[in-house]
Amino acid sequence: MKQRLGSSDLQIAPLVLGGNVFGWTADREASFAVLDAFVAGGGTMIDTADVYSAWVPGHKGGESESMIGEWLKASGKRDDVLIATKVGMLPGEGGEKLAPDRIEAACEASLKRLGTDRIDLYFAHQDDEDTPQEAALEAFAKLVDAGKVRVLGASNFHAARLKSANEKARAAGLPRYDALQPEYNLVSRHKFEGELQDYCVEWNVGVVPYYGLASGFLTGKYRSRDDLSKSVRGGRMGDLLEGKGAAVLKALDSVAEETGATLAQISLAWLIAQAGVTAPIASATSVKQIEELLPAMTLDLSQDQLERLNEAGA
Repeated sequence: MKQRLGSSDLQIAPLVLGGNVFGWTADREASFAVLDAFVAGGGTMIDTADVYSAWVPGHKGGESESMIGEWLKASGKRDDVLIATKVGMLPGEGGEKLAPDRIEAACEASLKRLGTDRIDLYFAHQDDEDTPQEAALEAFAKLVDAGKVRVLGASNFHAARLKSANEKARAAGLPRYDALQPEYNLVSRHKFEGELQDYCVEWNVGVVPYYGLASGFLTGKYRSRDDLSKSVRGGRMGDLLEGKGAAVLKALDSVAEETGATLAQISLAWLIAQAGVTAPIASATSVKQIEELLPAMTLDLSQDQLERLNEAGA
């Protein structure tokens, strides 16, 4: 079931567990239960970031990494999982974004919080046009050479910037970005499809999209304006309902009738089937949610079903 992530040596299951909720909407007990259930169900990669969850009043960032670190220590499962984290959105020692000194300091802080000696996949969380790409890549290369980072990834990069970074890495003999983490789902396709997807396919850059369920919209939870009050995220769903969201939900409902799968499972299976995608990211705050998401890893949609979903979300 595992697939190689791009041209790296990482082998991952086709679903990545998002860690943004750990230490935020999932407390220690819930976080540990979700992590245990994910691994028991065949999951292999956990995705987090140093900035999770600095947006919460009273938080300063690092809460998710610390929670995962506590779980790794308590469970003894460090060698059973791959850890992905990110640098570039949380300013601190060494500066901000992808300043070389910031990359070095942030990596050390992440390793300490995670309680580990290595980060399997380290993402530049966002592009930084104020730092020369070679300088950022050299800083990442030092971490790779030191054995603190195994593989590099880029998140929220446009095609031209990802291409130029990897060309500069190749010219300078530096490790390139072997993975991309873009926003991508059935109702938000423009940020990835086209030039960026084509580049990733051509150059074998493994793609692990975030917002795979469009903040819950693709679970079918929001079907009318009356549903928007169901969650703090509800306010964002109105535009989706007025756009192509209703047509996508209708297509998902149709495929659900044919397969017996849930809308969330179908939405993630659609992502897994897209060119270049290795594994979408999805988060969960309960074991029940994880148990619903895991079957997406083995759900095979027919070509007709994929095409109907494509047309609805086009």
